[in-house]
Amino acid sequence: MKSTPVGRWLPAFLLLALIWGNSFFFIKVAVGVLHPLQVSFGRMAIGALTLLVALAVSRRSLPRDPRLWGHFQVASVVLTTLPFTLFAYGEQYVSSVVAAIWNATTPLCTLAFTLLLRAEKPNAGRMAGLGLGFAGVMVVLGVWQPMDGGQFGGSLACFGAALCYGIGGSYLGRFVTGRRTEAPVVLAAGQLLSGTLQLAVITSLAGVALVDLSAPPAVWWSMLGLGGLGTGIAYLLLYGVQARAGVTTTSTVTYLLPVVAAASGVVVLGESITWNQPVGALVILLAIAMTQGLVRLSRAPSAPVAEGEPIRT
Repeated sequence: MKSTPVGRWLPAFLLLALIWGNSFFFIKVAVGVLHPLQVSFGRMAIGALTLLVALAVSRRSLPRDPRLWGHFQVASVVLTTLPFTLFAYGEQYVSSVVAAIWNATTPLCTLAFTLLLRAEKPNAGRMAGLGLGFAGVMVVLGVWQPMDGGQFGGSLACFGAALCYGIGGSYLGRFVTGRRTEAPVVLAAGQLLSGTLQLAVITSLAGVALVDLSAPPAVWWSMLGLGGLGTGIAYLLLYGVQARAGVTTTSTVTYLLPVVAAASGVVVLGESITWNQPVGALVILLAIAMTQGLVRLSRAPSAPVAEGEPIRT
């Protein structure tokens, strides 16, 4: 696959990290009042509405290919319906920072499934970077510290969400974002509409009201931020970055999320932070540089690279 200049996708990549990093803050506020299914359905519905408005403004229409809508249904299960609900459940027991840290294991899951589907061929530097990133996540998490039952269950739910993202990212890269006939906003809107329908059915069958009109204003503002930014705009950015940078590179955005989540969690929610979290964050940033070829593994001398030749990953 031809390399795309970093400058074409890096701004959207960083904006995606900023938006998704703060999504854990919004989830924490909302799940303090709402049922996890209400949180996941609400963010999906608001996100879908946001992208429908974007479609209208750009004068684009939803796709008509029935096979593509079938792929949307599969992708929605593992990219939105399950992980959104699992994160909402998990944040009842763990902090927004810990949830973001578990989310940072997504690239490892993505790499495993991209290898299985043969969607990409990660080189040695990228694989070493992902491994180093995993080590950084473990440092941030503080795996040497014991967790009680509630924390363990919450962490397990968040890790399950990361596994879903790993499967979904690989599936999305192979069957959806590689298409050149539809714009990213069209693909993102189709997926979120599919997920909204799924969660509407699941939430109703579970006997949970789709909307809690008695929720206080702070919860509604959080849901608007979570749905409009963290789901609508974020998925538009996701499709754009993945089309330019590939599945594995896009998945490394999750390495930045604990840094953003720690800032909002500590400043706004009053969550605590320990020495190992910033140390682990530095390791994570180094890992991202390795996956992009900005930091290379030492190796035996080889033929020099011609001046001006792009770095390929």
